[in-house]
Amino acid sequence: MTNTARALFGACAVVALSTAAVTAETITVATVNNGDMIRMQSLMGEFNAQHPDIEVKWVTLEENELRQRVTTDIATKGGQFDVMTIGTYEVPIWGKQGWLVSLNDMPAEWDADDLLPAIKGGLTVDGELYAAPFYGESSMVMYRTDLMEKAGLSMPEAPTWDDIKAAAAAMTDKEAGIYGICLRGKAGWGENMAFLTAMANSYGAQWFDMDWNPTFDGPEWKAALTDYLDLMTNYGPPGASSNGFNENLALFQQGKCGMWIDATVAASFVTGDDSTVAEHVGFALAPDNGLGKRGNWLWAWSLAIPAGTQKEAAAKTFVEWATSKEYTALVASKEGWANVPPGTRTSLYENPEYQKVPFAAMTLQSINSADPQNPTVNPAPYTGVQFAAIPEFQAIGTAVGQQFSAALAGSMTADEALQAAQDLTAREMRKAGYN
Repeated sequence: MTNTARALFGACAVVALSTAAVTAETITVATVNNGDMIRMQSLMGEFNAQHPDIEVKWVTLEENELRQRVTTDIATKGGQFDVMTIGTYEVPIWGKQGWLVSLNDMPAEWDADDLLPAIKGGLTVDGELYAAPFYGESSMVMYRTDLMEKAGLSMPEAPTWDDIKAAAAAMTDKEAGIYGICLRGKAGWGENMAFLTAMANSYGAQWFDMDWNPTFDGPEWKAALTDYLDLMTNYGPPGASSNGFNENLALFQQGKCGMWIDATVAASFVTGDDSTVAEHVGFALAPDNGLGKRGNWLWAWSLAIPAGTQKEAAAKTFVEWATSKEYTALVASKEGWANVPPGTRTSLYENPEYQKVPFAAMTLQSINSADPQNPTVNPAPYTGVQFAAIPEFQAIGTAVGQQFSAALAGSMTADEALQAAQDLTAREMRKAGYN
């Protein structure tokens, strides 16, 4: 080897070692296994090209497991994750505890003022933004227009629960493997109880009265749960007590559901390439009972940084990229405007290209119709539409969800499930010192 060659080889080795050192910082991101987050992982080449000094390691989990893992990690200061995917339930509670890093210092071009007020408000505590929304959602009715037409019915833009019952009955053809309605049955405070709490709101029910007493022994909860069980027993798919968001999405895409009432974010998937019924999907507001509240929720899957991470700067760089207008434009360029993360930015809904998306207006209307500050017909001591924003709710909500899932599976009656829910909730609230 000549002296010149040795010099060049040595220089290259130095550059290689320098590059390896630059790319050595790894951040670990915990996220949920839904379509939008999976899509982001497929687009990481763009992030890597812009930030070769940051390597992202993904931990992708089912919704219930994600909640358990990140809650345990942050409460025990485990330090497993540098970025966590959490929602509008956790952010206010954890922000008040000092468990999250403030994002008030995000760059001006990230444009915090562009965030939809309802979504931004749910992620802000005492003026501090503690999470950046990746996508926001409410819930709405997704239905088969061809089956409705065949049944001689039309879906109102703002249906009642009676409209839903009639449509479910008319579209059900079990011999053909078509079920009139698919709803969440899997136990979990963010699974079946997200749907059932929002539904119960529209029936005049609520989790607690103004003295923090549970109200499952009232007629409103009985009416809501009875109607839910009747719908699913008569017109729902078999094994519904095991079905959450992803299971029902697959059923709808396969043409097995006449209706599905669930997250607005599902709209791009039921009308996408993986859906066998993409050309026959209509959208309507979540149902009401004429009491002034619709059965829709408000949620944002958001990226937050746990306090105490040793990689705060790198974590913020990733969060900024993943929740930026530029990321939205990237998805639009690769996948089309219908597949961009919805429900977070005013500018998206002002974009003429996005306004052409068939579910854009209904999504925004659904988000704006949810009121987390006044979620119930009668006054309640808590905020949060499909949850009560208190630390104890995560455990209580899942325990109640298990009773209602058992009723759906047929192992107990509606009355038994409601009584069990009343007893366990009252016991836990007493232990927590609420009454």
